[in-house]
Amino acid sequence: MSLNKFNEHILKTNYKNLSLDNQTFVKEKFLEYKFSYQELKQIIDFSIDFVLWNEDNIVNIFKDEYSSKKEAFNHIRGVWTALKNKPNSYSNFSKDLYKKDVRKVSFTKFKSDTSALGACPVASSGTRCCNLMTLDAVQSCGFDCSYCSIQSFYNQNKIGFDENFKKNLLSLKLDPSKTYHIGTGQSSDSLMWGNKEGILDALFDFARANPNVILEFKTKSNNIKYFLENDVPKNIICTWSLSTPTIITNEEHLTASLDKRLAAAKALSDKNVLIGFHFHPIVQYENYLEEYGEVYKRVVDMFDSKKVVLISFGTLTFIKPVMKKIQARSFKTKILQMPFENANGKVSYSLDVKREMFKHAYDSFKAWHEDVYFYLCMENHTLWKEVFGYEYATNDDMEDRMKTSYYSKIKALDVT
Repeated sequence: MSLNKFNEHILKTNYKNLSLDNQTFVKEKFLEYKFSYQELKQIIDFSIDFVLWNEDNIVNIFKDEYSSKKEAFNHIRGVWTALKNKPNSYSNFSKDLYKKDVRKVSFTKFKSDTSALGACPVASSGTRCCNLMTLDAVQSCGFDCSYCSIQSFYNQNKIGFDENFKKNLLSLKLDPSKTYHIGTGQSSDSLMWGNKEGILDALFDFARANPNVILEFKTKSNNIKYFLENDVPKNIICTWSLSTPTIITNEEHLTASLDKRLAAAKALSDKNVLIGFHFHPIVQYENYLEEYGEVYKRVVDMFDSKKVVLISFGTLTFIKPVMKKIQARSFKTKILQMPFENANGKVSYSLDVKREMFKHAYDSFKAWHEDVYFYLCMENHTLWKEVFGYEYATNDDMEDRMKTSYYSKIKALDVT
């Protein structure tokens, strides 16, 4: 098969994401074994995954000789499949692996004509959804979590601040007879920027002016200086995304450690700011249930459930653009090294794996079941009954119950 055919084929593959050495090797093997376009495309993707997962290189995996191209292809695919299906281990990972691809961000300003208030961008008809509304104060995130979906929505290396954010908030018309649950941590981390460009001033004023709004700040940071130095409106809740130290170290780059996140949450809880925790994504790897169990226990032992509004559970769910972004990076991650199944047009773990992880998580908080609102985020509605012992017939039912629960905690602050 000619070199011209090879050059034609690679235009429709991820060949450019290979190292120069691997590009040369793949080209040589294509010419030697005369792989088809589909075989070449998959071998290129296998090669990228081997590097991404910090496994052995395609050069070392490929045997010196095969009896046929079929044997060669099946061997490489077999190695890839075996790695995909075995329990992930981070034993050969370290923070140093990330240093080769540290993000360099720059800041930009833009002027929006609207308040950027909208519906949750990941809502799906096949999942039970809380109908969260989102308010984008900042576009893109300064953290660099390997699994993050924000990277598919924005230029991840540019952090955008809306110069009209405060003005647009002031002009936002809400129905005073309606209760709103609005999150600020969908397009960026809610707290990592502090009061840069006056975003927290604007959001605090918005919360004070709209007591019918439950305003949620979701974060992986410990930047709570503004909250400690200012009176926090009672209808503001601060929630932390929590993971095990293994996942924080190897997949949630540049974020605060687990200890720092918990310490920040405790400081605000002690100030009578309502808090919550998102265990999303829960990631499956060797001994993950044991490690997550230790985190759950720390939370239960450290906090008063009367001051905790919510705990959510969720896991990895990918769309193809995000997966392509991850595979184009040169850092190391295990986040795609797992057997995924179709999940409402996306890919995720099997329902059996999800039952295991979510049931274990919920059972670990047994002492809090009566005091805290628990829910599954972006998950198939059929899981609710098996995990919690109850389910909601519609998204509106879930939304109503959630808001009622949250407001009961907010009202309780008035008597403390």
